[in-house]
Amino acid sequence: MSEQARKAEKLDADDELASKRAEFVLDDVVYLDGNSLGALPVAVPGRVEDVVRRQWGELRIRSWTEGGWWTAPERIGDRIAPLVGAAAGQIIVGDSTSVNLFKALVGAVRLAGAGRDEILVDATTFPTDGYIAESAARMTGCTLRPVRPSEVPGALGDRTAAVLLNHVDYRTGRLHDLPSLTAAVRAAGALVVWDLCHSAGALPVGLDGHGVDLAVGCTYKYLNGGPGSPAFLYVRKGLQDRFDSPLPGWNSHAEPFGMRAEYEPAAGAVRGRVGTPDILSMLALEAALEVWDGVSVDAVRAKSLALTDFFLECVEAYVPAGRVECVTPRAHAERGSQVALRCPDAGEVMKRLIGRGVVGDFRRPDVLRFGFTPLYVGFADVERAARVLAEELA
Repeated sequence: MSEQARKAEKLDADDELASKRAEFVLDDVVYLDGNSLGALPVAVPGRVEDVVRRQWGELRIRSWTEGGWWTAPERIGDRIAPLVGAAAGQIIVGDSTSVNLFKALVGAVRLAGAGRDEILVDATTFPTDGYIAESAARMTGCTLRPVRPSEVPGALGDRTAAVLLNHVDYRTGRLHDLPSLTAAVRAAGALVVWDLCHSAGALPVGLDGHGVDLAVGCTYKYLNGGPGSPAFLYVRKGLQDRFDSPLPGWNSHAEPFGMRAEYEPAAGAVRGRVGTPDILSMLALEAALEVWDGVSVDAVRAKSLALTDFFLECVEAYVPAGRVECVTPRAHAERGSQVALRCPDAGEVMKRLIGRGVVGDFRRPDVLRFGFTPLYVGFADVERAARVLAEELA
């Protein structure tokens, strides 16, 4: 047994989150793609069956009230809130990340007011965020300016209306400085919108504590809500009475069943709703979030850093020198919960890894991504992944 394998045994024995693994449906693969799609929590299939057979099949329309369907977007939002450092009443669940991003960005420009006609967007952003930002700029008459997150403080000006940033870079796993960037944007009189897709459920965010204006995030990665599970929208309490969504719908009306021709937004985060929510996915997500009972985000973050540190240690010990280059920052303050390794034949290498039961993913042109979900990934998994990687690269 190698030194790294012995160390993995000890780390797993001391892992306070190890018992959570039993709450997921896992097989013999090492699953390091939870930053794309989280594993299935054990409780979800039975809950979905109840929703389909009893709530829909027997209660039918009565489930909107008796089954709590109508209030699910707010109720589940309150369940997510402590995982991203928010008080209750500020998160609504529903729609996709892209739709919520559009609401948030246009809403931010409208909140910024007259004279501010520029949107700054992370130049390294996930493509959809860029597409949405460009469309939002056209719709609001703003100029769109791509800048790197580190350049944001120097790029802010009197014309800046909103700044759209990713908390964690989807390619490299770099963690951007949410507290200082939020403070800089707000000091300039602009509003900040954060994309939390690669940080919600993986590390502390502190939305309320750092004064974030608006944020969006998906729930199918580290929150394990299932493929296409509904996203969330955060609107800071102090902005809610002025938040003007570009997508008003009957679900966000102050009197949704009044069927009035004129629109009057509901109070609070509810005005972030649009149309009828996707109940099957919504309630599957609610069941999935039960795995967080008794778990602190700080403990998750501590294990995440330990897992990624250990993976890098194993890669250095096992992989032939010069075969891969780590593009994820080593500093804890700059690292999310993934490790990205660059190698020329990354696409083929990942196919071979998956064939041997180590599941990560590939991002063009040359990046191997490995996501570490602390609730179900162990240190023995990490050692095995690095060992198999080394064998495939030898």
